Amino acid sequence: MSERRFARIIALQVLYQLDFLNLFKEKEEKIEEIFNYHLKEFTPSSGEIVDFSKKLVKGVIEKIEEINDYLKKFAPAWPIERISLVDRNILRIGIYELLFLKETPPKVAINESIELAKSFGSESSGRFVNGVLGAIYEEIKEKN
Repeated sequence: MSERRFARIIALQVLYQLDFLNLFKEKEEKIEEIFNYHLKEFTPSSGEIVDFSKKLVKGVIEKIEEINDYLKKFAPAWPIERISLVDRNILRIGIYELLFLKETPPKVAINESIELAKSFGSESSGRFVNGVLGAIYEEIKEKN
């Protein structure tokens, strides 16, 4: 498994916990505590894993309102609170990478999100994530 995929898994775990406990607006120390717990429990010590997963978590938290607006727009049949916690946070990571993290090629962001959904979501998660992120990508391409 690549270090970046492992970093995405750590980011997903942290975001899942923050979402489950409704802690997105918590103080940075609490978020750091949760992040460090997941690093300690699940991560081999690699600078790239730590740095990239931290970048994803912080980025999603900082851009949560914009990301949620994209979720509302591109998954209109699914209110955010009805999207499973796993799918919702996989989509948040994918949307963050597509819109704000220019170092990740768009197709890689989409593919990695689909792989996370297949591994951690339900049977239909991969198709759902692909549909939402694919539609966002098409809109981005049209604007550029």
